[in-house]
Amino acid sequence: MKNNIHHSASDRRRFIKGFSFVLGSTAFGLPLLSLSSCQSGGKTDEQSTEEIQAAANSRKLGIALVGLGQYSTEQLAPALQETAHCYLAGIVTGTPSKAEEWKSKYSIPDKNIYNYETFDQIADNPDIDIVYIVLPNSMHAEYTIRAAKAKKHVICEKPMATTVADAQRMLDACRENNVKLAIGYRLHYEPFNKRVMELGQQQVYGKVQSIEAANSQDMTKDSPDVWRLDKELSGGGPLMDVGIYCVQGACYTLGKAPAAVTATFGEVTNQEYFNNGVEQSISWQMEFEDGVIATCRSSYAEEENLLSGKAENGWWKVDPVYAYEGKKGETSEGKMDFPDVYEQALQMDGQAQRFASNQESIVPGEMGLRDMKILEAIYASARSGGKRIMIL
Repeated sequence: MKNNIHHSASDRRRFIKGFSFVLGSTAFGLPLLSLSSCQSGGKTDEQSTEEIQAAANSRKLGIALVGLGQYSTEQLAPALQETAHCYLAGIVTGTPSKAEEWKSKYSIPDKNIYNYETFDQIADNPDIDIVYIVLPNSMHAEYTIRAAKAKKHVICEKPMATTVADAQRMLDACRENNVKLAIGYRLHYEPFNKRVMELGQQQVYGKVQSIEAANSQDMTKDSPDVWRLDKELSGGGPLMDVGIYCVQGACYTLGKAPAAVTATFGEVTNQEYFNNGVEQSISWQMEFEDGVIATCRSSYAEEENLLSGKAENGWWKVDPVYAYEGKKGETSEGKMDFPDVYEQALQMDGQAQRFASNQESIVPGEMGLRDMKILEAIYASARSGGKRIMIL
């Protein structure tokens, strides 16, 4: 989802490079030395084993993007030109013309270019450490499992899958093959949303009393022949696509999952677009064990982008909050003031550093599974006409 507020690429690059340096300098408790400095003599003899290992861990990990749609083209590939700990090593596409275009634009060698039939051969490619799944939702499970069997770490775009059962299969496959699985929840690396986490989880203004979250995108401006409006490919409508940000927002505001949900579908006013099992809109409430209620809504026929919270002694609001750039926030004490950052670059760098040091991601597959359980409960409630559903 985009917005109309733009900031210069140079500003974003300066921030991401500075931020990555700080992140890289502290990720292992030691400065990340270049491999060349370890091999150049002189200082090498003075370095500890831990320092040399830290230097080895600073090798950029190779990422292969699976699916070269809009998000890969406009966000992930450009971000990978700015990352400090990973780089665009390969691609997987079913479109030969895209393969040629990306090969030329990003200097990708032929041996690192795959299609969906040759995908499993990625197991033999040492250039590729991470496979990033950027496919329609219904394909996430198949390609995550195939990547795991190829012994590659996986970043999977949200939602993790279209069913809880598939999400569990993905987790099991990664565990069985001793690889890491992370979900593309970029906002965990972004300062406005990180501040919301602090305000809620650390009770900066006292106990949180309520949360409001809304994320909607008007899909009726474009052709109805898009995969997001095909339930077989998407698994659902706005809840699966943009509403999941509201689920995430409420959960990371409090640092916990809800205990129960209630939900209702909105009226269908555009039969041309919403006639194949994909909801036009949905509203739901998430109940947390401490009595906090998160009131949420998502639609494919309007525009909204909000996350706010009220506490005993103050409040906060970020609007827009889920967009790639141009976030604006305020609290009961004044304006939130953070620069735009290259969220996708921070996310992929953060994932790469975790994988390189054999640590779990801060947004692991288990979080994706948790969210799939919440999404399934929301749909179950809406289909029942608003019945209260407990989260198991």
